[in-house]
Amino acid sequence: MFNIVSINMASILVLVLLAVTFIQSGYDKVMDWKGNVEWLKEHFANTSLRNRVPLALLHILVLELISGILCIVGVIQLLVNQNRTYGLYGAIFSCITLIMLLYGQRLAKDYEGAKTIVIYFIPAVLAVFWLS
Repeated sequence: MFNIVSINMASILVLVLLAVTFIQSGYDKVMDWKGNVEWLKEHFANTSLRNRVPLALLHILVLELISGILCIVGVIQLLVNQNRTYGLYGAIFSCITLIMLLYGQRLAKDYEGAKTIVIYFIPAVLAVFWLS
């Protein structure tokens, strides 16, 4: 068991990071939907998303939950049978989600927020590489 974990340690750690990030973010969106919509309407007031904030937020929520769940299942799969399939899917969905978030931040001209997303994107891309 230790050998299985040590061989896949970097992948497991990055998948856990992504799972925590997206599950917590999804939880926050569900628990404070109204507050998130209000804040985002102001954030995107001068963009083409200004009238589509609830729908855009729902899309991001679904992608975050899919990403987080796939990452969790990927960790379990790596530990149980060293299969990388779900971890790879989780990493890919994480990259897609982060690209969509990055697009939104750039659209809103929130360049500091965009930089933060890139920090998460780097390990997500590494996970895709390691799990491919």
